[in-house]
Amino acid sequence: MTDFIHPALLFILGALPIPFLSGSVRKAYLLLIPTLAILAVLAMEPGSYGEARFIGQEILIAKVDKLSIVFASVFTIMALIGMVYALHLADAGQHVAAFVYVGSALGVVFAGDYLTLYLFWEGMAFASAYLVFAQRGGPAIRAGFRYLMVHITGGVILLGGIISHGLATGSLLFGPIAGALTNGGMGVGDYLILAGFILNAAVPPLNAWLTDAYPEATVTGAVFMSAFTTKTAVYVLARAFPGTELLVWLGTIMALYGVIYAVLENDCRRLLAYHIVSQVGYMIAGIGIGTEMAVNGAASHAFAHILYKALLFMGAGAVIYVTGRRKLNELGGIYKTMPLTVALYMVGALAISAFPFFSGFVTKSMVVAAAGADHRALVVLALTMASSGTFLHTGLKLPYYMFFGTDRKLEAREPPRNMLIAMGMAAVLCIAIGVFPQPLYALLPYPVDFESYTGSHVMESLGLLMFTALGFVLFLWALDPENTISLDTDWFYRKGARAFMWLAERPLARYEQAVSNVSETSALPLLRGAARAGLRLDLAGVDAVVNGIAHSILHGGGRLRRLQTGVVTHYVLAMIVGLIAATAVFVVAWR
Repeated sequence: MTDFIHPALLFILGALPIPFLSGSVRKAYLLLIPTLAILAVLAMEPGSYGEARFIGQEILIAKVDKLSIVFASVFTIMALIGMVYALHLADAGQHVAAFVYVGSALGVVFAGDYLTLYLFWEGMAFASAYLVFAQRGGPAIRAGFRYLMVHITGGVILLGGIISHGLATGSLLFGPIAGALTNGGMGVGDYLILAGFILNAAVPPLNAWLTDAYPEATVTGAVFMSAFTTKTAVYVLARAFPGTELLVWLGTIMALYGVIYAVLENDCRRLLAYHIVSQVGYMIAGIGIGTEMAVNGAASHAFAHILYKALLFMGAGAVIYVTGRRKLNELGGIYKTMPLTVALYMVGALAISAFPFFSGFVTKSMVVAAAGADHRALVVLALTMASSGTFLHTGLKLPYYMFFGTDRKLEAREPPRNMLIAMGMAAVLCIAIGVFPQPLYALLPYPVDFESYTGSHVMESLGLLMFTALGFVLFLWALDPENTISLDTDWFYRKGARAFMWLAERPLARYEQAVSNVSETSALPLLRGAARAGLRLDLAGVDAVVNGIAHSILHGGGRLRRLQTGVVTHYVLAMIVGLIAATAVFVVAWR
C-alpha cells in the first residue's frame, strides 16, 4: 500500500490528537484531515491494495474502482462540510466520534473482504451511537441504547451470514454474490448478509431505529448521521446484490412509506428522517433493477442525497440551536430574523423535491427513467407519487410551519458563522450538480447515456410540482401540525424491551429467589453434612491407610539401612551364605 493512502486511516488515526488540541489549532486540524482525505481520494488509482492472509483466508484491505470512488468522494466532501458546521463545538468527544464514524464508513467503502467490512461496519455503529448519547438527557440516552441494540443485532446477523457464506464458498472476498440476480440461487448465509445490509439501509419494517435516534442526536451529530450509515448500506447493496428483484419492491415500498409517515410528523428532524427512508428507497429500487442506468442512478442519487439531506438537517439544526425548539407547532415567524437560514434551507428543499436546476432533478430522474426503460410502470408511478409527497412535506409544509406560519415572537437569530458557511457549501454543490451534472456523471460506475434536461421531462416535473403546491395551498388547513407522537415499528422493541425487563425483574427474579431459598433451607444443609462425612472418612479411613503404609515403608527402609555396613567382606560372606542356601534347596528339591 505504498502508493495508496487509505482515507479511513486518516480519520481514525487523526482522531487521536483531537482531545489534546484546543482553540484555533484544533479548528485548523479538524479541517485539515478531511481536506487531506479529499486529496487522497482524488489521487487514487483503481486496483487492489493491502492483500494478506488471515486464518487461512485472503484479506483485501482496499479495493478501488469507480463505484467505491464515487461514494468515497462524497463521503470526504461531506466530512469537510460537517466539520465546518461543527467548528463551534468545544466537546472533543463529538469530534472524535465523528472522525471515527467517517473513517469507518470509508473503511466499508474500500473493504475488499467481509472481515475488513465487518470490523468497520461495527465501528460505524458504536461511533454514531455516541453522537446520540452526547445529547444527554433521558430521551437521548434511551434512544441511543435502542439504536445500539438494533445495530448490534444487525451486526450479529451479518456476522452469521459472513461465516456461513465463507464456509459455503471458501472465500471471504467481498463482491457480487452468485445467485443474487435470481434470488433462488442464494444460500442461507447470503440472505443473512442481505438482512444485515437492509437493516442499515432502514428498509421497513427495519427502519424505526433511524427515525427514533436521529431526532435525539446532537445538532451536529444528526448532520453526520444523515449522511453515512444508510448510504454505506446502499453502497454494499450495490456491490453485492445488484439486480436482486426483492430490492425493487422493498425500495418502492420505502419511497412511499417514508412519505406517508412524514404526513403525521410534528418533530422537524423526525420528519426529515422519514424522508431519508423515502429517498433511500429510490436508491434501493435502482439497485434492484440492476441495469447500468439504474445503478448509475442509485449511485448519483446517493451522492446528491448526502449533500441536500445534510443541508436540510443543518437548517433544522440551526433553528433548534437558536430557539431550543424542534416541534412545528411551537415554531413560526422566525423568517424575519433568520433570512439566510431560510434561503439556504430552501435550496436543499428544492433539491430533494427534484426541481429543475437542482441536484435531485438530475439524479432522481435517472432512477425513474431506468424503471421506465425496464418496463416497470407500477414502480414509475409509485416513485413519482413519492416525489410529489416529498415536495409537499419537505419543500412546503416543513419550511412553512418552521419559518413562517404563526408569528410566535420567538427570540431567534442567525446561527454561528461556521454553520452558515457549511450550509452555503452544501447549497452551492446542490445547485452546481443540478446545473452542471456532467462532472458527477463522469464519476459513475458505467458510461452515462441519459439526458435529464429534455423539454418533456422539465415540463412534466414542473407540472407535478406546481400541482402539488396548489394542493398544499388548498388543503393547508388540514396539514396543521398536532402535538402528537407517531410510533413506527419501534413500538415492538419499545414494548418488547419493557416486557423483557418486567419478565426479568418480576417472574424470573421471584423464581430465582425461590430456588435460592430452597437451596439454603434444604440442599445446602445436605451438602454440608455430606461434606463433613466425607472429611471424617478422609481423616479416619483414607489418611490412616496411607499413613500406615508410609510408616511401614519407612520402618523397612531403616532396617535395610542398618544392614548396609559398607564392608566388602560382609557383603561377600552374605553372598556365600545365600549361595549355599540356594544349593541346599535345589538338592533337596531335585531328590
